[in-house]
Amino acid sequence: MKNAPEGTDQHEAEEWQHCRFCAIIRGEQPAVLVFEDDSSVAFLDRRPLFPGHLLLVPREHHETLVQLPGRLIAPLFTAARLLARAVEVALGAEGSFIAMNNRVSQSVPHLHIHIVPRRRHDGLKGFFWPRSNYLDEADISRVGGLIRSAAARLQACGGEPAKADLPD
Repeated sequence: MKNAPEGTDQHEAEEWQHCRFCAIIRGEQPAVLVFEDDSSVAFLDRRPLFPGHLLLVPREHHETLVQLPGRLIAPLFTAARLLARAVEVALGAEGSFIAMNNRVSQSVPHLHIHIVPRRRHDGLKGFFWPRSNYLDEADISRVGGLIRSAAARLQACGGEPAKADLPD
């Protein structure tokens, strides 16, 4: 097994060594790779929603979008945009579904973007989870205010959440 990247602390090194997606990136686990660049790798999902369902992952081990360093955001989403178009062109899809989980429902604790080819009447019905309602207009205003306030605080500190701000 290869060593963890330089500058990696003990906890990060253990995550890197045991992560299935990191093993794919290192070439230690089999996968059908469809895209690679300096910062990301994409491969076919072994349990696809539809054939052509891709997982795009950053080469560096980061569990969630919140933990992804700012320098990797643009390259990762540029690759996601390219791959969304690639699945449409390659498979004659009419569109794509792009999704990401952060912790909840995240089967592998390594940030990954699902890129799924779509066709009209393919059976995928909107979101996979039940929708809920706000209690009333005051509730929707309260929730909106909380998020606006948190976003403003994060913007004031450069948009990068401090480690203390991250959930355990």
